[in-house]
Amino acid sequence: MPQNPDNIQDHVQLFHQPEYKQLFQNKKEFENGHDPAEVERVAEWTKSWDYREKNFAREALTVNPAKGCQPLGAMFAAVGFEGTLPFVQGSQGCVAYFRTHLTRHYKEPFSGVSSSMTEDAAVFGGLQNMIDGLANSYTLYKPKMIAVCTTCMAEVIGDDLQAFINNAKSAGSVPQDFPVPYAHTPSFVGSHITGYDNMMKGILSTLTAGKKKSTSNGKINFIAGFDTYVGNYREIKRIASVMGLDYTLLSDSSEYVDSPNDGEFNMYPGGTKLEDAADAINAKATVVLQAHSTPKTRDYITKEWKQDVVVSRPWGIKGTDEFLMKLSELTGKPIPEELEIERGRAVDAMTDSHAWVHGKRFAIYGDPDLVYSVVSFMLELGAEPVHILVHNSNDVFEKELQALLDSSPFGKEAKIWAGKDLWHLRSLMRLLSR
Repeated sequence: MPQNPDNIQDHVQLFHQPEYKQLFQNKKEFENGHDPAEVERVAEWTKSWDYREKNFAREALTVNPAKGCQPLGAMFAAVGFEGTLPFVQGSQGCVAYFRTHLTRHYKEPFSGVSSSMTEDAAVFGGLQNMIDGLANSYTLYKPKMIAVCTTCMAEVIGDDLQAFINNAKSAGSVPQDFPVPYAHTPSFVGSHITGYDNMMKGILSTLTAGKKKSTSNGKINFIAGFDTYVGNYREIKRIASVMGLDYTLLSDSSEYVDSPNDGEFNMYPGGTKLEDAADAINAKATVVLQAHSTPKTRDYITKEWKQDVVVSRPWGIKGTDEFLMKLSELTGKPIPEELEIERGRAVDAMTDSHAWVHGKRFAIYGDPDLVYSVVSFMLELGAEPVHILVHNSNDVFEKELQALLDSSPFGKEAKIWAGKDLWHLRSLMRLLSR
């Protein structure tokens, strides 16, 4: 076989080797596969308008969803806090998927443990799994906080996380004062951004309990939302530093998913200090950089912390202008000349690229806040969106995005495809390219 330690092939190249071609041919004969001409005919048919209509008529099937499960977002939120170990109440296979997905994306080790629920726990409940799992996690990995979320199995049988955690503490699995925030994250509803929101609310409500003071600490809280782009976290911190702001970035995963290679393994690099997160309840205001991945968290901060909450997406010229002006308004700090010079340089770059971008048509898919921000910036450049696909959409977002499209002459041909998957996008792109 061509795959050996001296000649490791990527899977794409590997499956084109003679041995695999013969293997696939034999497999087709064994399974009574169609001949190549029939396969080619069907492949061409899937590019037609007739197939598109059949594709969009389906209701009970999702093909290649443009979203992830709730626990994925919950784990991502958790690792943004200092010394935090994500703990999934469910089977080993589920947490392995989430760990693998994030590890492959960042090419960094992404830690997470499971309560290893199996058939007996599915029948009798996962309390004992929680008791043993928290004890092992606390003893072996020495975290400063364990953040618990659930999989479908735990949700279907109705595991009560708050009761389970209390019982585990009573059993001595972890100290009584050890923080164990939790979030119910069933994968059969919502998406990864729902899980992020649930876990963020769970962590903040746990850490800030009883920490409200009569006076403000004068800080500004930032919540990035489910943002996988490490540079955005660092840019927010840089802008805040340039403006001389006293701030707390809640769930700062920039070091965890992009740690330096210095020859030493650190299981919990970086993250928001737990004491800073606990004191976030006393901040002057909270600025949230995503609206649709944080609705429960924003509502909690507004009602429980009695704190001003502002949504501001600093993408493009308009979005960044609004963000900086809001920070200046909240803090009384002027916008530094350094940032004004950077703005002018960005406008110059947009002008220089006008001939290559203006009038270009594009399709886009992704999470609601990311799609809104990118479309807003592309409209500033004069690009023309045609297909906008958002699988984990909602009515509020669709109205918001439509208002954005209506505000620009470049958005008049755009069509929003809410709740559609990437196989729908395939049909749209096949016909768009003709």
